[in-house]
This record gives sequence, structure tokens and C-alpha cells, in this order.
Amino acid sequence: MSTPETSRFVRVRVEIVLEVDDEDAVAKAALDRIAADGDMPDAERVHAENAVTEDTAEALAHLVDPFALVGEVPGAELLQASWSSEEIDYDPDSPEWDLDDDDDDESDDGDDGADRTG
Repeated sequence: MSTPETSRFVRVRVEIVLEVDDEDAVAKAALDRIAADGDMPDAERVHAENAVTEDTAEALAHLVDPFALVGEVPGAELLQASWSSEEIDYDPDSPEWDLDDDDDDESDDGDDGADRTG
């Protein structure tokens, strides 16, 4: 199926909207994840713990793992991932949230400030 003119690299874009009904549970889960990370330096750990207790979006960013999402896809290796989270105003009836729209007009510079890269 692959020809010499075809790129072997594929970008997959996913947008997910979560409704958080228990901010404390999300923060606790993020704190548990941080505590379990034995490779995290102490200074980074303190910063992460403060961030996830103050900001639910930050806590979710610590819990979302794109590597786990595609880690078991046969024949593919995840080379790079970035993700971010932010609190938003959400109206499921708004045309702005129509998932069928193409995002071709979005900038691809990747500079949205709160990315998590790996």
C-alpha cells in the first residue's frame, strides 16, 4: 500500500471534551499519578502537585496519556505527542462544537502554551 512518494508519518488529531463533576477526585487521581512517578525530580514534583490541586485542567493534563492510547497499535510507533487542557465554555448545540468540521484553518505551529510533550 505504501509507495516511495507516500510519507510514513501520520498526524492524528483528537479533540475531547470532558465534563468534570468531581474536581477533588480528578485532583486526587493526578496526585496519585505524580506520587507514583519515581523519575520525577523533587522540584518538578512540588510544582506539579501545586498545579493539579489549583487547576482541574492541569490535573487532567497529568492524567491523559496519548502514549497509552496508541501504544498497542500494531505496526506503528508513537514518535511524538503533545496535548493540552483548558477550562472552556461548552454548548453541545453550538455549531462551534460540530465535530464534522475540518480544522484546516488552524495554525500548525503547535504553540498553544500548555502542551505536554513526550
